[in-house]
Amino acid sequence: MSQKLMAKEVATALDQLNGWKKVAGREAIEKQFKFKNFNQAFAFMTRIALKAEKMDHHPEWFNVYNRVEVTLATHDVDGLSDKDFTLAKFMDLAAG
Repeated sequence: MSQKLMAKEVATALDQLNGWKKVAGREAIEKQFKFKNFNQAFAFMTRIALKAEKMDHHPEWFNVYNRVEVTLATHDVDGLSDKDFTLAKFMDLAAG
């Protein structure tokens, strides 16, 4: 089971990511990804879905055409855990 990260740990981990920010009023992080078209956005989501399933850690996301908005939080700990930052890093790599 994951452990909830403390505020200092979250700040340190967030500093290591590109474009991710804390969600206002909630212990979660978010980022918006933009792609050339719907096919690229959907391919990204498919790749992330496979990784998320292996991790047993699923994102909250919203897709319209070439845009994918992602929110990550670990519901089991009611906050953020290492899983969120691992998946965020993978998303950044997958987005290119």
